[in-house]
Amino acid sequence: MVKIRSALISLSDKSNLEPLLKELKKNNIKIISSGGTFKTIRKLKINCLKVSDFTGFDEILDGRVKTLHPKIHAGILHKRNNKSQLGDMKKNNFENIDLVIVNFYPFEKTIKKTKRHTEILENIDIGGPTMVRAAAKNYKDVTVITSIDQYSELISQLKKTKGCTTLKFREKMSRAAFSETAYYDSVISNYLNKFYHINFPKKKVLQTNLIENLRYGENPHQGSALYSENLNNKINKIHGKDLSYNNYNDIFSALTISKSLPKNKGTVIIKHGNPCGVSAEENHLDSYKLALQCDPISAFGGIVSCNFKISKRIASELNKIFLEVIIARGFDKEALKILKSKKNLRLVDSRNISLGETFRFNTLGSFSLVQSEDNKSFSKENFKVVSKRKPSKSQLNNLIFAFNICRYVKSNAIVLVNDKSTVGIGSGQPSRLDSCQIAIDKMRKFSKNCNEIFAASDAFFPFVDGVEKLVQSGVTAIIQPAGSIRDKEIVKFANDTNTILIFSKTRHFRH
Repeated sequence: MVKIRSALISLSDKSNLEPLLKELKKNNIKIISSGGTFKTIRKLKINCLKVSDFTGFDEILDGRVKTLHPKIHAGILHKRNNKSQLGDMKKNNFENIDLVIVNFYPFEKTIKKTKRHTEILENIDIGGPTMVRAAAKNYKDVTVITSIDQYSELISQLKKTKGCTTLKFREKMSRAAFSETAYYDSVISNYLNKFYHINFPKKKVLQTNLIENLRYGENPHQGSALYSENLNNKINKIHGKDLSYNNYNDIFSALTISKSLPKNKGTVIIKHGNPCGVSAEENHLDSYKLALQCDPISAFGGIVSCNFKISKRIASELNKIFLEVIIARGFDKEALKILKSKKNLRLVDSRNISLGETFRFNTLGSFSLVQSEDNKSFSKENFKVVSKRKPSKSQLNNLIFAFNICRYVKSNAIVLVNDKSTVGIGSGQPSRLDSCQIAIDKMRKFSKNCNEIFAASDAFFPFVDGVEKLVQSGVTAIIQPAGSIRDKEIVKFANDTNTILIFSKTRHFRH
């Protein structure tokens, strides 16, 4: 137990301070503060000593130097049971500081509200993190508080122990403090790297906040949690059971595809991270039915993402099969009433979810693979028609739609499309020929009346056999990246069979 006799308080966010100040006063704890915090404390009619009066040194450099003083840091860092250090304290007439309550300049909020680099730099806190690190290091003798959320626990400690804190509490606050300073520095580091367009610095620091502890991971024996860079960018679940690791994984896949579709159009159905049906049909109800028709068996127990607001009529259709999660850009009242009849069905409102500029991470042990997300927008300039037969505008749009969906399917990937709706998807096969066969089999099983079939491959065909298999199944137009040593053979086969063939200038694997 350590008795608290003096506290240094320096806050950017001064909310909810009064109950804590009253408890400090009740325990006769001396309060030292500066700037706006000093004024706030005095307004609440609590005695407080200015930092400049405590140190005997006025603030300088427009307030940049206030607490960076030996008397402050010696008071925090002094090891109370060290005789040599006690001698230093007495020699310099320094006194102990037992409690440090600090939160930092709002750097993260500043970068969200302004792009003025000079203003952003001024909101890098120096004194606050320095005091926090000192107090956290010396937790055996000093208590450090870095969040308003910790006030109630500190008040409870002081009440129970008559103005003391336990070692266990100080250890806990120390761990939180070092996490706080590390996170704060990570935000600054990432901002500066972004400002100078450095995507892969020598040292990569992640800035993430715990959003939710999950029941378990991919399997019940695995621990799991959800983190986000932005605390406010949460998945807005409005009904149903808690979301699992696998649910989130599928939700992220669904949202990535949905947000690549035209605004307010399209339905995506995901199963185990892969799309099993996608449609960009303009009519919302038809887009759902067409996406479902692509593979209704795989859709069972899957996730549906509607890139539009769900109406009563669509909700009635959705309610006909078992689904884990339904994502939409809002729900009508009557739609909610229908869907909420299934108590376990998760409903997610995606209107405020922003994917932003994202990076993809793949980790194993101490290794991390990091890459920018494959979110390139396609235009006609990205593609080259290499066959004698040229596509119409409608055919080209269908091919680009197919190619866009293909990049979100696990490689090797083949996507078959009719009227901007998938009719067959082959995914995740070591052989591209097998992916072709799976896509063809699904099309023949579920989508028998296609007027025209378009095919997309996420990589070049190394041999003619894959293209031949597609053409024999009824495909009349193919889109694929260039790059095979047999590209000329592929082009010749397309011409011999009067097939439209388009080469993409970019490749889009997803492993």
